[in-house]
Amino acid sequence: MALILPVLDMSPRIAEECFLAPNSTIVGDVDIGHHCSVWFNAVIRGDVNYIRIGHYTNIQDGAVIHCTYKKCGTTIGNYVNIGHQAMVHGCIVEDYVLIGMGAIVMDNAVVESNVIIAAGAVVLENTRCESGFLYAGVPAKKIKALTDEQKALLKQLPHNYVLYSSWF
Repeated sequence: MALILPVLDMSPRIAEECFLAPNSTIVGDVDIGHHCSVWFNAVIRGDVNYIRIGHYTNIQDGAVIHCTYKKCGTTIGNYVNIGHQAMVHGCIVEDYVLIGMGAIVMDNAVVESNVIIAAGAVVLENTRCESGFLYAGVPAKKIKALTDEQKALLKQLPHNYVLYSSWF
């Protein structure tokens, strides 16, 4: 069973249709919407500020979702894919986004809808990633417009993770 802990009388609120891996950790002021999945060794730590996660979003293995004390909460939209070992911290991630494996999104960044953040990219503080583009590099830069295939991937991946979670 996932480790779910209150912090200062704030307990996570998790919709019933979610999959939580047995070694995932969710603490504090966290809301998780319908049909989400939190995978093995993922940590969602709403101890110092809030974390809001929409519907059909997956937080993959080893990912860390956190925020900044009295400064930056974290909001993650609907149909978002947070890749393996990514870190999403004190930022806003809108709908239909893929944060690639090992990527980092830092405080006060905004990742608009329909964006791919490449594996290993670092989105610096106060960066705005414009809808419809691929961002890559350290620091992350706008590389190119998304292809039709990439746009389709953003629509399909969240449903794949609902399927994968049904296996457990």
